[in-house]
Amino acid sequence: MRFDLVDLQLFVAVADGGSITAGADRVHLALASASARIKGLEAALGSALVKRGRRGIEPTAAGESLLAHARIILHNVEAMRGDLAAYAGGAKASVYLLANTSGLSEHLPKALAAFLREHPDISVDVEERESADIAAAIATGAADLGFAAEHALPDHMERFAFSEDRLMLVAPRHGEFSGRRQIDFQALAGCDFVGLTSTTALQSHIARHAARLGVRLRFRARLRDFDAICQMVAAGVGMAVVPEAAARRCAGTMPIAMIRIRDAWANRSLAICARSFKTLPRPAKLLVEHLRKAAQ
Repeated sequence: MRFDLVDLQLFVAVADGGSITAGADRVHLALASASARIKGLEAALGSALVKRGRRGIEPTAAGESLLAHARIILHNVEAMRGDLAAYAGGAKASVYLLANTSGLSEHLPKALAAFLREHPDISVDVEERESADIAAAIATGAADLGFAAEHALPDHMERFAFSEDRLMLVAPRHGEFSGRRQIDFQALAGCDFVGLTSTTALQSHIARHAARLGVRLRFRARLRDFDAICQMVAAGVGMAVVPEAAARRCAGTMPIAMIRIRDAWANRSLAICARSFKTLPRPAKLLVEHLRKAAQ
């Protein structure tokens, strides 16, 4: 079997995009060339890698296996490029960390800033993902460390608790629900909301649980910043679900009310995870030690 990096990049792009057309666009190939490369991969393997479904292209069992290996290979290649480029720039190492929305915006920045000040020879590449995707990426070796909701991690994955991350409802201080101390999320059906953009991990988490409850989230505005969201709430545009840390920070300067969501999915424990802390590269081990000390 002979594969090149373009073939692997294309196959990952096709799987992520849901079609050969979308995959070809992502890696800047002509559709005919992309189709020929996919067929070449299938010929080399002697097995179909994709199948057409109602929602577009889906990987076959063989395709899922190739996809997992391709992600690891591409991650390692990028890590190699990054490390070599870092040497040229005077740095000596890097750590690839995946984090969910709350971790990236509310819990990690202070701890990471302190770590980077203490270790000027190490850089940290942080990418936002949903907790379930983080667990999958760590399991396949596509990232060094993860910062995710503990409930999304499989039992065999190593982890340690970092912080609690309760999600709160924020409402206008003088609005319909401002006198409530707690509420069932189902009671909010039909209300106007201000939320994160649909591509963020936390918004996917909220939307998934709302759908299970039969609650249709009607958004008046979508933004990428919790402070901006709370400003919209204060202006009476709608309500929002944000991490308690962000809600408390904004409530100190904005006319908003904080209401506890009684649903179990709103109470989350955030954890640092890895396939094995012992086998991590030294820079990642140093970051783990720092985060253990910073854990609340």
